[in-house]
Amino acid sequence: MNILIKDILTVLPKDGGKGLEAKTCSVYIEKGLIVSITEAPDGFKPDKTINGSGKMLMPGFVNAHTHATMSILRNCADDLLFDEWLFGRIMPLEDKMTGEDNYWGTTLAIMEMLRTGTTSYIDMYYFLDDLARAVDDTGIRATLSRGLIGSADDPSAGETRLREAVDAFKKWNHERISFMLAPHAPYTCDEGFQREVAMEARRLGLPINTHISEGLVEIDTIREKYGCTSVEVLDRNGLLTERTVAAHCVQVTDSDIAILAERGVTVATNPVSNLKLANGVAPIPKMLKAGVKVALGTDGAASNNTLNMFRELTMLSIIHKGINHDSLAVTAEEGFYIATKGGALATGYDNLGEIKPGNIADLVILNLDTPNMQPVNNPISALAYSTNGSEVETVMVGGRILLENKEFLTIDSERIYHEISKICERIGTR
Repeated sequence: MNILIKDILTVLPKDGGKGLEAKTCSVYIEKGLIVSITEAPDGFKPDKTINGSGKMLMPGFVNAHTHATMSILRNCADDLLFDEWLFGRIMPLEDKMTGEDNYWGTTLAIMEMLRTGTTSYIDMYYFLDDLARAVDDTGIRATLSRGLIGSADDPSAGETRLREAVDAFKKWNHERISFMLAPHAPYTCDEGFQREVAMEARRLGLPINTHISEGLVEIDTIREKYGCTSVEVLDRNGLLTERTVAAHCVQVTDSDIAILAERGVTVATNPVSNLKLANGVAPIPKMLKAGVKVALGTDGAASNNTLNMFRELTMLSIIHKGINHDSLAVTAEEGFYIATKGGALATGYDNLGEIKPGNIADLVILNLDTPNMQPVNNPISALAYSTNGSEVETVMVGGRILLENKEFLTIDSERIYHEISKICERIGTR
């Protein structure tokens, strides 16, 4: 479908690629790509024209770290210490969940992400067939990974999980669904299994998705077991490369940051989840100064309670100002880049996350006719500090409209709510 978005305030990269600006222009979309901005291409005939008056166009957010199925576990494990939250509450509930539960939970998460401007996400969970089916049915873009846990104490379990991940990659890999290998964390994967996953990732040409240095308990555990930091143990086993996405990285040393920068790792920071679980605040300004690549994620709804990237962007852009006593620690422009282009690069897309000719049309239209968005004195500041997600009106992925005038075109919301309610009653979240 050829789409013309006419005369709309548009968030654009500045000439030279440094910074952002907002200009009123028209955007032309053909075969899922942005083909022109302002001037109509020769022979272009729109099948659909969207009037941009009173609206803003932005690239879709890339949620660089989440566990989508955990939307089922929203608001059922709050105000707990991290170990009690994970091992005492969340894991026992996960043990009761089926593949079909994962499908419905992921679809619910996708609903929330689309409604709040996310067009692509990086996921780590299990039952990959069901996760991929939800992505395929809804039309969103996703990079999926099966959480891998393995040790010498039970080598067959690790091998089985790794085989599941590889099989799903071979079955589902297509235009909107890509894959990573996901050794869960250094405290759930011993060194032998870490090396095995690294070797398989190299063989298949797949990126790595993992958790690193999330909290103090992890740091103490790894130091006692290996005599080094989490970053150092994963590095010596070959898991840190320019195609690695490392979630959290809250409790990292200066030498850890230097390793992350040297290896070209992307850190997926999750400020709301890290704060809520009392794990701390990742030193993002220090990482940026050191040259570490950074993307933004929400983590799962079991720890964050929402998958709203606008809330995450606001927190990213504010929390570092306060703890560093520096109002320029992470600016609105930097935060928005991290939440869009930073995440796109983390997923391996260099033609996503910015509105410019040749890029994929993963786009979000916001309604500016709301009290919190008026007056629009500085559109970039408004996105970081004023927007809450309710302004999202229309969302497209690859030029296909999935949400129009706040209505889902590929999802039956009533069916989703019904199925989720049944699951919650069965597994005992209420």
